[in-house]
Amino acid sequence: MLAAQRRDLLLTRLQRDGRIIAKDLAAELGLSEDSIRRDLRDLAAAGLCQRVYGGALPASPAIADYATRQGVEVPGKQRVAAAAAALVEPGSTAILDGGTTALAVARALPLDLRATVVTHSPTVAGALAGHHGVEVYLIGGRLFKHSMVACGAAAVEAARAVNADLFLLGVTGVHPETGLTTDDADEAAMKRALARQAADTYVLASSEKIGAASRFAVLPLTEVAGVVTDADPGNAAVRALGVPVIQAT
Repeated sequence: MLAAQRRDLLLTRLQRDGRIIAKDLAAELGLSEDSIRRDLRDLAAAGLCQRVYGGALPASPAIADYATRQGVEVPGKQRVAAAAAALVEPGSTAILDGGTTALAVARALPLDLRATVVTHSPTVAGALAGHHGVEVYLIGGRLFKHSMVACGAAAVEAARAVNADLFLLGVTGVHPETGLTTDDADEAAMKRALARQAADTYVLASSEKIGAASRFAVLPLTEVAGVVTDADPGNAAVRALGVPVIQAT
């Protein structure tokens, strides 16, 4: 089997099974495990999979740049945003993450809502300018342009002053085994800091993020109150999450 054929097969198995175990696939194909691992390294370098111990998981398309992600799964993000916006109760304090799905949540909040929103995203804060009953607190720090959010030590320190009812968390991967992941270490640390300041954390997960993984762990699924997703409830990865799922329709 040529290298290109092997890689096509690996991508097909990733799509079908949601993961590859290098040892098992090598035995099935009569190849060395090193050959499979080399192929997985090449696919990971091309952004087509996320290597993990013993094999690989599907890579999230949400690691693309901000402008590109604005056009990815737009209807799904809007459905997730509408369901997540309903979690923000009048009079509550909510932390709203950055990224394209969080921006959709900000736009989905009722114009007459009276609440407090804390965010480290200048784009999310700007989207709330017309919500006259929403008091907006913007956390500052180093701007991470991939998601248009503030990160770093100053941002983490500022987050410690917040006590919120709810955190709507954006990630690039939601997987039953690897939990919640994103593609930048500083951004992952900022998300953890914000989650520590909220009574409940809900994950914003449009369908392309379910079953996918990125490089850096944010939180285990056991530490969130639920996942808001438009993914098919019959999807094996959705059923295996082990946390409440709010279906966005």
